[in-house]
Amino acid sequence: MDLLDKVKEAGVIGAGGAGFPTHVKLQAKAEYILINGAECEPLLRVDQQLMEFHPADVIQGLKIGKDLTGASHAIIGIKDHHKKVIEILKQTIKDLKLEGEIEVGLLPSVYPAGDEMVLVKELTGRIVPEGGIPIAVGCVVMNAESAYNVYHATLDEPVTMKYVTITGDVPNPITVKVPVGTPVKEVLAVAGRTDFTGYKVINGGPMMGPLFDDLDGYVTKKTKGIIVLPEDHNLIKKKSRTLTQAVRLNKTACEQCSKCTDLCPRHLLGHSTVPHKMVRAVAYNAPADENVTAANTCCQCSLCEYFSCPAGISPKLANVYYMNKLRELGIKHEPKSEFVPNPMRPYRMVPTERLIARIDLTAYDRPAPWTEEPVVDPKVVGLNLKDHVGAPAVPLVQAGDHVEAGQKIADIKEGGLGATVHSSISGTVESVEFNVITIRRD
Repeated sequence: MDLLDKVKEAGVIGAGGAGFPTHVKLQAKAEYILINGAECEPLLRVDQQLMEFHPADVIQGLKIGKDLTGASHAIIGIKDHHKKVIEILKQTIKDLKLEGEIEVGLLPSVYPAGDEMVLVKELTGRIVPEGGIPIAVGCVVMNAESAYNVYHATLDEPVTMKYVTITGDVPNPITVKVPVGTPVKEVLAVAGRTDFTGYKVINGGPMMGPLFDDLDGYVTKKTKGIIVLPEDHNLIKKKSRTLTQAVRLNKTACEQCSKCTDLCPRHLLGHSTVPHKMVRAVAYNAPADENVTAANTCCQCSLCEYFSCPAGISPKLANVYYMNKLRELGIKHEPKSEFVPNPMRPYRMVPTERLIARIDLTAYDRPAPWTEEPVVDPKVVGLNLKDHVGAPAVPLVQAGDHVEAGQKIADIKEGGLGATVHSSISGTVESVEFNVITIRRD
C-alpha cells in the first residue's frame, strides 16, 4: 500500500473546516503545499498547541504531502505573534534536516487569516478566483491537525482521536485529546461545566461556529472547539437570529454605510462580494436573478455581522438569503476573469485582539492548557458517517457486531468521494441508523 492509499485508508479529512477528504487533495499536482496553522477563530488553541507539542509530526505530515503533490514549496502558515511556536517549528525543521524544503510563513494577526483564500494570498501572493479552490492557482492547503493525521496514517494509525479546545464560560478551559464520537456533554464536563441552565454552546469558533441544537451529539473528526457562553450574551443573541428575522431587520435598520463591504476579506481580495448591496436588494424585495449572484462569493466569515456593521444587522444572512434562492433557481455566479486587491486592503484587515473586544469575548480569552492525559473514557461513542464532504460512508458492521479500537467500520462508497470511518473504542455496535454508528464499550 503506497502513502496515498494509507492516507485514504486512515480516513484523514480536513480537521477544522468542511472535512474534505485529504487523500483527494493530495492526488493533485501543485506548486505550493501550505499548512493552515492560522487558527484565526478567537479563543481556539488546538492548532497552535499541536504545532508546539508535536511539531515533528506536523512537519513530517507536510513533507509527505509535499512529496505526494510534487510541490516545490512547502510552507507552514502561522500568525506572527506566536513567537514561541515559530521558534519551535524552525528548530524542528532544522533537526529533521528539512531546511530548504519546508519553511515557516508568518501571517498577520488578523481575522480571517485562516480563510483559505486569504492564507494563499498572504503566503504566495496569488489570488484564488472567486468560486474556486486553491489548486486553481497551484496550491494545496492542509490544516495543521490534518498534517499530523497524514503522518500517523503512514504509520498505519487511522483517525480515531480528536484534539478539542473547551473554553468560554467554563471553570477550567482546556485542550484535550478524546476519542472521535465522544458525547459532547462528557467533553464539556472535563472543563467543569455540567449545568447548562442559562447557557448556550457554540460548535466551533465564535465567528463561524453554529449553536448546538442540543447537547446530545458527539465529537466528530471536524470538531475544533466547543465554547460555552451565557444565553444573554450578544453573540449568542445574534447567532440565534433566524433568516426570517434577519431579513426583516435588514429591511428596517440598514444605514447604507457600506462598512460591511469595506471590511469584507473577499471584497478586499478583488472578488465581487458586496454585502451592502445584498442588504439593499433584500430591502427592495429584489428578485433572485443575475443581478445578485455576487451573494455566492461570500465565505460566511461573519465579520460583517459581528464586527463591521454599526447598526447590528445581518449582511451575511442577506447573502445567505440570496444564495438559497439562487440555488433553488439553478442560477450560478459568473466569476470575473481578473482579481486586483483593493489598495486599502493592508489598512482594513481586522486585528484579532480588536475583534475579540468588539464581540465581548475579552474576559474569555484565556489559556486552555494542553493535556494528552486520558481525561474522558466514554462508555458510548457515536461515529458520524457524513463527517466529510461527499457521500456518507457505507457501514461495514451491524447491530450486535463486536469491534476493536481502530477497526474500519465504514468505507467509501464505490467510485464516490468520501472518507473511511474507524471505531475509536473496542465494544459492541448498538445501532446503525441516522448515519451514525453507536458503539458501547466492552
